[in-house]
Amino acid sequence: MSNDQQDLFALPQRYLDLQAAARELAADCADIAARADESDSFDPDVRKRLVASQLTEVVVPAAYGGRFEKVDSLAVTIVREALAGESAHLDSMFAMQGIGSYCISVGGSEELKQEWLPKVARLDAVAALGLTEPDVGSDLKALSTTIVERDGKLIVNGHKSFITNGGDADFYSILGREGDGYSLVLVPADAPGLRTERPHQIIAPHVLSDVILDNVEIPIGNRIGEPGKGFALVLATLATFRVSVAGAAVGLAQAALDEAVAHAKTREGFGVTLARLGSVPEHLAKCWTDIEMARSLTYRAAAASARDARANLHLSSMAKVAATEVAASVVDRSVQIMGRFGLVRGGKLERLYREARPMRIYEGSTEVIFDSLAKQLVRDAG
Repeated sequence: MSNDQQDLFALPQRYLDLQAAARELAADCADIAARADESDSFDPDVRKRLVASQLTEVVVPAAYGGRFEKVDSLAVTIVREALAGESAHLDSMFAMQGIGSYCISVGGSEELKQEWLPKVARLDAVAALGLTEPDVGSDLKALSTTIVERDGKLIVNGHKSFITNGGDADFYSILGREGDGYSLVLVPADAPGLRTERPHQIIAPHVLSDVILDNVEIPIGNRIGEPGKGFALVLATLATFRVSVAGAAVGLAQAALDEAVAHAKTREGFGVTLARLGSVPEHLAKCWTDIEMARSLTYRAAAASARDARANLHLSSMAKVAATEVAASVVDRSVQIMGRFGLVRGGKLERLYREARPMRIYEGSTEVIFDSLAKQLVRDAG
């Protein structure tokens, strides 16, 4: 076997170095992870440690203070895998810098890029993306937020809901109707008429708020991309970052299995360790196999997305569904293996259990993604 064949499924060194840095950051945050993961606002210590790691440079192009020439889906995915295994709060803080700003990277004016992207790379400015509304989830074309050009300004009115980083963000990339199309605009958090409310919290606490825009005036230059072409930028963001959710899910699943293995090795029953008792060995082996399958698909999809995100969105979607479903089943089996110890409030596995559930909903629910994939499959079959 040639060296090229031997390395066919190995990560190149630059990704291994990035993986090592992300694992180091995750380990550095282990002592505060439980506290941070129960917070509904930015944990200052997590933010300080993430800033020191300089990993947020990964989600911004090099021309504006980033790590790579362009945002690399595989790099983002590898970092999220490492971070999510320790802290959902840390993972979200990292990922949302990219998800909230990517539309600026690919569609913003040079002025917007120069003003905001270096701050995003340094975590001097917190980014957020405003898509969903109280009555609008997956069907974004039903949204009611409006953007109107008037007297040399853009006037934004609407109500966004369940917005990650809401309340702590420095700017929001807001999707709204403009004429017969949909546009994206950058709205600074301190713009008059913008306010945030926190009427909801989810089972795995999250930095989350509603964003209300009441006749918010912003410069025309804050439009991101062409008028009425906002959906293309949303799709570009989705194509680049959806696969990174799969990376986070793989990291979470691995962390759950690690907890279960550590327990099964030391807990005894009926004269043997749990690792050799009844169905436990099968559960452990099944979890390990499922995680490795999900990781393989995730890395393949992320590498394909790094080459051409739009052309490989189907692979990213498959990876997102597969990995999040695996995370759900692995953490559930891990709780079963640990029994009452897996149910203890405040334990790591209990926290992972709650964090796994939302993954099957956000960034495209399993059912919506399957519907989209089925349509593509039938269409491509001619």
